[in-house]
Amino acid sequence: MYKKQHIHFVGIGGIGMSGLAQVLLTLGYAVSGSDLRSTIITKRLAAKGASIFQGHRPENVVGADVVVVSSAVRPDNPEVLAAKAADIPIIPRAEMLGELMRFKKFGVAVAGAHGKTSTTSMIASVFKTAGLDPTVIIGGQVKGLGTNAYWGKGDFLVAEADESDGSFLRLTPSIVVVTNIDREHLDFYSGIDEIKANFSRFIDRIPFYGVVIACGDDPLVREVLANSQKRHIIYGTGSDCELRACCVRTSGLGVTFGVEYKGTFLGEINLTVPGIHHVRNALVSVALGIELELDFEKVKEGLENYSGVGRRFEILGTEAGITVVDDYAHHPTEIKATLQAARQIWPDRRIVVLFEPHRYSRTQALMDEFTQCFNEADELWLTDIYPASERPIVGVSGQRLARQIKNATGQSVHFVQDVAALPEKAISHLREGDVVFTMGAGAIGKIGPRLVEMLRGGRVAAAF
Repeated sequence: MYKKQHIHFVGIGGIGMSGLAQVLLTLGYAVSGSDLRSTIITKRLAAKGASIFQGHRPENVVGADVVVVSSAVRPDNPEVLAAKAADIPIIPRAEMLGELMRFKKFGVAVAGAHGKTSTTSMIASVFKTAGLDPTVIIGGQVKGLGTNAYWGKGDFLVAEADESDGSFLRLTPSIVVVTNIDREHLDFYSGIDEIKANFSRFIDRIPFYGVVIACGDDPLVREVLANSQKRHIIYGTGSDCELRACCVRTSGLGVTFGVEYKGTFLGEINLTVPGIHHVRNALVSVALGIELELDFEKVKEGLENYSGVGRRFEILGTEAGITVVDDYAHHPTEIKATLQAARQIWPDRRIVVLFEPHRYSRTQALMDEFTQCFNEADELWLTDIYPASERPIVGVSGQRLARQIKNATGQSVHFVQDVAALPEKAISHLREGDVVFTMGAGAIGKIGPRLVEMLRGGRVAAAF
């Protein structure tokens, strides 16, 4: 990357790929990319100078010096095949991120099954507040920044590390964050032992002067850390964590907590985002502040200014007395944490969940966990599985999941085949005071705004 080149992205509209493309455009590289459809993201990149192609065709890679692919791109993609035939180097997204990390003095890589985007976004807010002007590449739209990536002039690059296909082992960070380890991405990993082994390798990639910031509330993280000789800071809510949150309490739509480090009380932080999981995420920024000798008041200010990430407990609006919240949660652990936070905020309101399962492999591997993660919901609506890049698995469906949840818990569960039909079907069941979550990582993200519009139009009036 010692000279300005033409870099082509297959699947440039993805949130992770678009962040890299945006940074490379800022650095003066010629960027092109393709995606199946035109979106706000691709239009934004085009406005910044990228050449965007709708659809994947062999001719799209003509003139490219390197082709970047995400884990979602299949080997038989026509652009991948054309690049191979033309001897154009093809690299995974993580390798490009690793190269960008070399441009900066220090890389901070945030890994974990859950909470990466929120944790990375909080770090970005704190570093900006502290005047570090970081480069940031995030897997979500940060509300306070209005983007998912930008190139700063400072010494730090902060990014999410994607463990889903093992490609995070291509990164070269100085500081590693591990938020948690869970049974996830079982389409790639054989099981939890292989996942732990990869996290061990990831931790061991940091240099001798680096540090691991790890969540001590997660027993699997503890197991991995026990086998590492790397210097570390353990954070969490447990009394044996050197950096710990105390006196945690719900405060409006957010959460307030105290911070202790090695027995010394540092102060209190008021987050505008809810849930104990966000408290843990915030502690990562406090740990970085300690490591980098930042003023605690600056860390506190950065965290208190943090306003969240798109599709993470995002309140879309309240119409006809019904509040609609959109959330990206698609793994049982994430769903459970989100709904527990919701119940703490709204203890007396009915919680209705519209959920679209994501990937056949995940639904199959975690079927039992899915049956127990919606316990805080008063009413549950399920649609069929969003396949992502996967082919169907015989016997695995949203309808089967709905049936198993109902049999296991006795909850009120409805199944609607087509996600687009969810608002029309569910709206007549809603009543004043309900809190409705649209939840999942696929097409469900478009349903929340539609539901708000329907409520605004008085479509729920007959149910009162």
